[in-house]
Amino acid sequence: CPPRGCVSAFGRPGATDMVTAAWQGLFDEIAVWRDAGRTVDFWWRDDDAGRPAPALARLMALAASADVGLALAMVPDEAQREALADAPALLAVIQHGVDHRNRAEPGGKKTEFPASEETGLALARLRAGHARLQQVAGKRLLPVLVPPWNRISAPGLLAALAGAGYRGLSRFDPRSSRTAAPGLQQVNTHVDIIDWRGSRGFAGEELVLGQAVRHLRARREGRADPDECTGWLTHHAVHDEAAWTFMAGLLARTQGRPGVRWRTAAEVFAGSADATVRRLNSG
Repeated sequence: CPPRGCVSAFGRPGATDMVTAAWQGLFDEIAVWRDAGRTVDFWWRDDDAGRPAPALARLMALAASADVGLALAMVPDEAQREALADAPALLAVIQHGVDHRNRAEPGGKKTEFPASEETGLALARLRAGHARLQQVAGKRLLPVLVPPWNRISAPGLLAALAGAGYRGLSRFDPRSSRTAAPGLQQVNTHVDIIDWRGSRGFAGEELVLGQAVRHLRARREGRADPDECTGWLTHHAVHDEAAWTFMAGLLARTQGRPGVRWRTAAEVFAGSADATVRRLNSG
């Protein structure tokens, strides 16, 4: 048995079926946090939502069955109200750019908001996108922006977002600061389950769980912001069966586990008040 005893496939002691070394590594890191009197906080963001699709319905059903919050990053130009027909209670919608179209210069890194785009034009597009999402998502919508490809290259745009009513920004990798710009809270994701440079399917237990353990350890040791929730990033539209199986296992093994707490988007971006939403709509 592992040092902390036999662990079932769903993280409960006492059963005979064993987890892999990668899962045990995550459980051991959680135990270190718990033994120190600290709680491991997770949150979940899924990108590229818009139209109704079987994969989106499956994603929402998974979140509902696990009773876990899901931050659904919707592309405004593709968003349809019918896509949220069966949305679970803990689902929030956040804005994923406007049209998710790459505007980078040839050879540049992909971005919807390139350095060549004037800030006022970018803000006008974002406001229009937010208004469309408000019609689709209603009270589920938070004033949080997820830039496509996790990147904003337009100079001055980050500094202007708070003035336009946005209160949150989410990208990828550990944040260097709690705020991306004055008035703009930053909560990123840190664990991407997709192998984008290879199979474009599930990246594998060892790699994915290793990302989670590394971020948790960096938080615990002070090499990353200890207060930034560890974020799991999924893309339902490209999930293969291995990706679905992994996410179901992750939620089953961690939801309700001592020392672990799954946070909702509203919690991690606390302070996103109705007045902020009204300000965005008034623009």
